[in-house]
Amino acid sequence: MTVTFHVLGPLEVRSAGRPVRISGRKPRLLLATLLLDAGRVVGGDQLAEVLWPQRPPRSAQANLRTYVSSLRADLSRAARAGDALRGAGSGYAIDVPADTLDLLVFQDHVEHGRYADALALWRGAPLADLPGSPLWERRLDPLHEARLRAAEQLIAQRLDRADHAGAVRELRALLAEHPYREDLWSRLILALHAGGRKAEALRAYAGIRARLVDELGVEPGIELRRAYETVLADDSLPTTPHQLPPDIPDFTGREPELAALTRPRPAAVAVITGPPGAGKSALAVRAAHLLRPRFPHGQLHLDLGGRHPADLLAEALRALGAERPPPTLHERSALLRSLLAERPMLILLDDALDAAQVRPLLPGNDSAVIITSRRRITELPGARHVTLAELPEDDALRLLARIAGPDRVARERADALAIVTACGRLPLALRSAGARLAGRPGWSLSVLRQRLQDDRLGELEEVRARLDRSYSHLPAEAARTLATLGLLGAAPQPGWVVAAALDRHRADDVTDLLVDVNLLELVGTDPVGQPRYRLPDLIRQHSTSRTPHRDGLARVLAAWTATTEHARARLPTTVFGLTAADAPRWRLPEPLLDRLTADPLSWFEAEHDTLAAAVTVAARTGLAASAWGLAAAMVPYLDLRCHLDTWQRTHTAALAAARAAGDTYGEAAMLRGLAQVALYRDRYEEAADGFTRSRRLFHDLGDLRAEATSVCGLGAVHQFRGRHARSLGHFRRALAMFLAAGDQHGEAFARQAIGRACLRAGDLAQASESLTQAMRLAQELGDSHREGCVCLQMGHLHQAMSFHRHALEIFESLGDRHCGAYALQSLAGLQVARGDLAPASAGLERSLLVFRELGDRSGEASTTQLLADLHLSAGRTGLALDYQAHATALRRTLPA
Repeated sequence: MTVTFHVLGPLEVRSAGRPVRISGRKPRLLLATLLLDAGRVVGGDQLAEVLWPQRPPRSAQANLRTYVSSLRADLSRAARAGDALRGAGSGYAIDVPADTLDLLVFQDHVEHGRYADALALWRGAPLADLPGSPLWERRLDPLHEARLRAAEQLIAQRLDRADHAGAVRELRALLAEHPYREDLWSRLILALHAGGRKAEALRAYAGIRARLVDELGVEPGIELRRAYETVLADDSLPTTPHQLPPDIPDFTGREPELAALTRPRPAAVAVITGPPGAGKSALAVRAAHLLRPRFPHGQLHLDLGGRHPADLLAEALRALGAERPPPTLHERSALLRSLLAERPMLILLDDALDAAQVRPLLPGNDSAVIITSRRRITELPGARHVTLAELPEDDALRLLARIAGPDRVARERADALAIVTACGRLPLALRSAGARLAGRPGWSLSVLRQRLQDDRLGELEEVRARLDRSYSHLPAEAARTLATLGLLGAAPQPGWVVAAALDRHRADDVTDLLVDVNLLELVGTDPVGQPRYRLPDLIRQHSTSRTPHRDGLARVLAAWTATTEHARARLPTTVFGLTAADAPRWRLPEPLLDRLTADPLSWFEAEHDTLAAAVTVAARTGLAASAWGLAAAMVPYLDLRCHLDTWQRTHTAALAAARAAGDTYGEAAMLRGLAQVALYRDRYEEAADGFTRSRRLFHDLGDLRAEATSVCGLGAVHQFRGRHARSLGHFRRALAMFLAAGDQHGEAFARQAIGRACLRAGDLAQASESLTQAMRLAQELGDSHREGCVCLQMGHLHQAMSFHRHALEIFESLGDRHCGAYALQSLAGLQVARGDLAPASAGLERSLLVFRELGDRSGEASTTQLLADLHLSAGRTGLALDYQAHATALRRTLPA
């Protein structure tokens, strides 16, 4: 048994078409309030405000429950619909199917352009049999506006079909409600005249003029007088074009953009731009149909498509009744403005090339012009600009569901989301995908998902054709740039990349062109002041399907290598840096290079993801020297910031590329870097194997300095394993190699390492000598990071907190959180020994957070042990035992 609810008029509930009695005013007020927000919870306080508008009684909530119970009983007894009422917290809701509430049915009819059906649902003023409530106004006011718009749209439809009598009936009904709307009177007078009812038209004008003069003291406005003059002169009505393309019933989303285009006073010129497939034309058509009732004199539609303005003007003038347009562009443009001067129209100019093509077509009066263009047209004064991007995910899913079927999309939501993503959330691609699904009801969505993964543009042929067309209009340099940018992946790129791709020191003209035609997206400005650009996903896919421009890609990677090495040289620590001598380099202009890397850490942070992606691209395309050279140039930054995942990922990709290319030096450099990551992650066997293999390769290549860096790594492995004698031996061999190679930075590192090993072995004299030499070298070289490392060991040697504090200051100033955590740990150790427990505890907790975040289990274990000692000395035995147990468990996970 179907139960229906009706609020567009007196409140009614019907069961199988027969009225259902709802007893009592307050239950009826309650039902009306819930139906206006069907499906949503209305709070108890709001309901009380409706039921008792003056002052709710103290028992309001109890009374409310009584009225809910009464309403539920009425609905259950007569209609078996009591279950539709539900409580939620202190509020209530009513859940009804959309096709059983006239309010929701009205909205659906309007959305799909069924205006006559929508208006037929109205039986009078909404809830006319009930006293009004301020709470209802927020729902009823937009409803009245929607009814008025629907009526205007219905009138426009009737006039389009030359149904003048029908239009007159609708206009008279509207004027009964809005007796002073001069635009409606103008349309009524013209509709009467067009229907051969001249006398009635003149009487209508006389009646409204007398009313305006007598009641308001004003004469009719210009539009109403023009309508009267047309009838008085007995002129045959001029040609009224109605050329808009059909409206789009399943148009979805774009609410903010539609609102901007259809404001109460629409812009004289609005320009819609966006990438291919973003739905520019669809938005323009939907907005034009919404605006159509405001332009009863007609609507023009021109497909510009690269055509000459003179030809376009001739087409427009013929549509306006000028069978023989004047010969020149200037005369045709002037005639268009003359014809529209007294008859404002809506003009839709689709697919404009540029401002020069558009200017002669602008009417220059109260007409409104909507322009769509692949190119940003910013030269039209006063134009309102609407830029489209991809649809929000929810809107994209709704569009797919409307075309392919809501049940399929709801049932296979994960596959639907993947399809939406593969389509770049672009309406054209979504329509293409949805149409394929609609035409193949036997497919599951996973079938299309897989096909899109295999050949995205092959499945989206309409999108490919649209992108092919956009490419065909590009200059050669712009097309080559897109091909290069496509190979670089999805990461946003700085603007100078275009210059490198084209082997020019400035290429702003090409970048600006690609942005203007919406093939390249400006995503913002990074922290170092560079504008950054990205290719939308489908455009990137399309660009990679064309002939690749490998020379451009190689130059971009060469520029990344040179710029990264320049930034690396400005970092506070560059020890053990390895360089790909054979990697190509392309240098940016020196002023630009210096400006970008003035703060090298900020530059590295801004480019972190882009650099990692560039290594992957270089490795994938077989440019091995660029791959491992760039990966190696990143190491000091990755070490300083402890980005071990990026370090592992870039070196693994570059190692595979170096081996495939037979680049032994690159293989050795990447093995050494991966071994360092393994050491930081306490994987000592893996680290020792990597250092040993890289040392052997460097030895065979005769690079003494590089070999020494691997020997230092072996020394560190033995040191972490507690094998101090073997560790010391490796560090002394490395020192000899650095001295022979003349590498003072390496010498400072080795002397510090020897001092640390001697300190742990109890040889304090040798430790002091080595650390003093390391400190002198670090200060002479201006290597503040090495100075901080030596200070840590000096603090242990002399049991002096001043050294640890100085080390901490250095590391914090350099942004080295990892070494800073060790400085905090060392400082806290001395504070615990001296009984200064509060600052020690705070420092240890800070260092513990860093070690856990960075995955340093060795540091975490030693800090946890210090916290156990601290709590034990403070008499907190239970807490101390917990920390002790955790430290023991951590140490068990460390390699022997």
